[in-house]
Amino acid sequence: MTAIFLLLTIFLHLFTTSTTALGVNYGMAADNLPSPFVVANFVKTQTIFDSVKLFDTNPDVLRAFANTGILLTVTVGNGDIPALTNTVVARRWVAQNISPFYPQTKIKYICVGSEVLFSKNTDWINNLVPAMRSLHYALFKAGIQDVKVTTAHALNIFRRETLPSLMRFMVGYDQSFFAPILQFHHRTKSPFMVNPYPYFSANLSRRLNYALFKPNRGVYDKYTRKTYTNMFDALMDSTYSAMKALGYGDVEIVIGETGWPSQGDASSPFATMENAISYNGHLVKEIISGKGTPLMPNRKFETYMFSLFNENQKPGPLAEKYWGLFKPDLTPTYNIGLLRSEQSVPTPTNPSPATPAPSGKSFCVPKIGVSYAQLQSNLDYACGQGIDCTTIQPGGACYEPNTVQAHAAFAMNSYYRTKGESYFTCDFAGTGQITTSDPSYGNCHYL
Repeated sequence: MTAIFLLLTIFLHLFTTSTTALGVNYGMAADNLPSPFVVANFVKTQTIFDSVKLFDTNPDVLRAFANTGILLTVTVGNGDIPALTNTVVARRWVAQNISPFYPQTKIKYICVGSEVLFSKNTDWINNLVPAMRSLHYALFKAGIQDVKVTTAHALNIFRRETLPSLMRFMVGYDQSFFAPILQFHHRTKSPFMVNPYPYFSANLSRRLNYALFKPNRGVYDKYTRKTYTNMFDALMDSTYSAMKALGYGDVEIVIGETGWPSQGDASSPFATMENAISYNGHLVKEIISGKGTPLMPNRKFETYMFSLFNENQKPGPLAEKYWGLFKPDLTPTYNIGLLRSEQSVPTPTNPSPATPAPSGKSFCVPKIGVSYAQLQSNLDYACGQGIDCTTIQPGGACYEPNTVQAHAAFAMNSYYRTKGESYFTCDFAGTGQITTSDPSYGNCHYL
């Protein structure tokens, strides 16, 4: 009954509000991921995510999400921050990385760097706000008014750990770093982005239940008479208190990253499937409910979960490779209500890993980085070889999204299916690849 109630709660809020406010980070540090086109279709048609955050401006990914309606956040590398203080460079960056894709690709945010203060690189830190201002100006000059500029902060930005209502930004950075950033957000109506990770909190062994939304005695804030039963709410209200102390409590807060790894080694004893299900499962329920926090009741937080896939080439401890909510074959790592088709959600206290369902079929899709010209050539060739292409013509089940990538993928797969399903029938001059991930979506069914 608990699982059914949790699922009904998620679906009720999903379909009775204008947005789920739930997105996901899409990292690509792996050698076994499906193509961006397959990922875009998967996110759009099979998950409840309405937005995706990227760690770069990969043009293949930006093209793949064109006309999907999915909102995208792109990221400027930390090393590019100093140069972007120059408005000429910033305008060139916008012309190369935003204008060719916008508005077909719904870019919502440009994230200037990631956790810059955590890097301790003074060149990046000192130039961050000027670069943000420069990019905002470049967007304005390009006639792009609904793409906002922000930057993501790790939550090691406070003076010391204390009660949420007393939390303040670090001395030496509160007025020189955070006040100008918050002033920029207030002026441009852009959000303050934070990455709350209870997984990385100090003394986690003593506060594990508090971090995982499990029963615990809580933390009482005597100054607000609020009791915190989970660390996530405490981190969010700590952020709000620090912002309010500088006079910017009205600036929107967006959660750029949060999650929990499902596997680790001896150096990561809390990276387990059970803990990942508990944290991420409760987090999804909390975000979709829109209940807010003790100091911000009924406040919806736009949230980007970390991350979409396990990434087998990420450096560092083993746990770094296992933050994914989905495996490369698009089956869920565990079930917490992220798929539209999921019929039940396990209670976080009784977890069970998702069981992959073998497709039993292979499909032919374009490789990453194939040019528009080559895709058009593949489309023309396949449809000219007797393949039924009416499905991707106006009114057909696979006409939308109306892009060359989408139509070429369908035609290439149809050719592959009807001409023998061999390596050679998916070659297309070296631009095709065989995958076991079914690219079908909605009413569009690949042969």
